[in-house]
Amino acid sequence: MESLSVAELGILNWIQVHCRSEFWDEVMPVLTSLGSGGLVWIILALAILIFQKGKRSTGLQVLIALLLSLLLCNLFLKNAIDRVRPFDINQMVELLVAEPQDASFPSGHTSASIAAATVLLLNRWKGRWPALVLAGGISFSRMYLYLHFPTDVLGGVVTGALCGCLAASIFQKWISPHWPENRPTTKGQKKRTAT
Repeated sequence: MESLSVAELGILNWIQVHCRSEFWDEVMPVLTSLGSGGLVWIILALAILIFQKGKRSTGLQVLIALLLSLLLCNLFLKNAIDRVRPFDINQMVELLVAEPQDASFPSGHTSASIAAATVLLLNRWKGRWPALVLAGGISFSRMYLYLHFPTDVLGGVVTGALCGCLAASIFQKWISPHWPENRPTTKGQKKRTAT
């Protein structure tokens, strides 16, 4: 893993040389902060759950996906693999944000973002494409800011997609039959609403 990390520094250094600008130096820390703790996705999930009648199950699935991502990515894989951060190897780089204290692999920001975006895609939520673009931006910001190796981000994509699909599957198998919006109306209820 260490030799791979050194090889990947070349990609991060290329980003530093060819992609950095004053504009992106302002934008990327904001983008990355949106993904901190899955904050933007939690807010979006709660908004869907509370306000979008007929799509509330999508909000619940996003919350389940974020919980699964937290357990798999942040609590299990990061601690099990315990990979150093790129700025620990190349200490000459000037960081634009505070140094994270946890391990590098996989990217938790990426995992949470892709988990949420996967659920939104699977449920054909109307804002799914902008959400996917946001998830991609948050993921790229982790490399731009020299906080993650490319394989950390790739690992986050894989774990996030897995958590999103698993959340949708859990909902369909165990929650959907009991979900209020999915319960079939009885004849008596139809008659009462018709009068």
